[in-house]
Amino acid sequence: MPAERDSHRTPLEDFVFAHKRLFVVTGAGISTDSGIPDYRDGAGAWKRSPPMTLQAFMGTALARARYWARSMIGWQSFGSARPNVAHRALAAMEHAGRIELLLTQNVDGLHEAAGSLNVVDLHGRLDRVRCMNCGDIRPRDALQQRLIAANPDWLEVSATIAPDGDADLDGVDFSRFNVPPCLVCDGILKPDVVFFGENVPRARVDTAWAHLDRADAMLVAGSSLMVYSGYRFVLEASRRGLPIASLNLGVTRADDLLTMKIERPVAEALAAFL
Repeated sequence: MPAERDSHRTPLEDFVFAHKRLFVVTGAGISTDSGIPDYRDGAGAWKRSPPMTLQAFMGTALARARYWARSMIGWQSFGSARPNVAHRALAAMEHAGRIELLLTQNVDGLHEAAGSLNVVDLHGRLDRVRCMNCGDIRPRDALQQRLIAANPDWLEVSATIAPDGDADLDGVDFSRFNVPPCLVCDGILKPDVVFFGENVPRARVDTAWAHLDRADAMLVAGSSLMVYSGYRFVLEASRRGLPIASLNLGVTRADDLLTMKIERPVAEALAAFL
């Protein structure tokens, strides 16, 4: 990465090279080039039904069957997704000493797969499954094999891949889908991610605040910031007077707080940092 001023640099490059300790917040827009759909349109509205809440998931066996049926089908694509140019560019920026922390709202693990080391997965990771009774954690790939073994005929169902590693299924009888229990205690299995209606673990939030204390600017990439768990860090950065740049297509919840707003595809804009 160049260290001196280059007349051919973009405003985003100037912003990045003017600050040595970036606090980076990423969202679904950074993973679309990896084949994972995003949640919202350019106006910030949901493109499909909002994700399942914790209360709904824990409330009935039918809701859990619906979730895991969709997940079993969607995981075939989601689980094979690979980092794109944007993920690799941020990893390069970190290795060059430009990033204080990478706080991602995504659950796909692609930042780590690209080589980023100092990452807080604010909403957890979809490649892990947790028992809600005993707390046992196992790889999602292992559960996929159990789901397929218990529901082999569902592999023939055709569906559109959705953002959360699941698939859009309508008009299907989910009551006939078999959900395997925890291998340790027969408890309810849930992806190790933060559902709507569930709190982000305190340790992750505290870690992020500690790094924000040391940051000298913030870069938001691929997020409309409509979810408060990520937006609050932008609010605090603004309160502290930190410069904030946004790289996103469409409106963001923080438009009136931004120092710089760039409406370009994330991978295209970040490719310059490779």
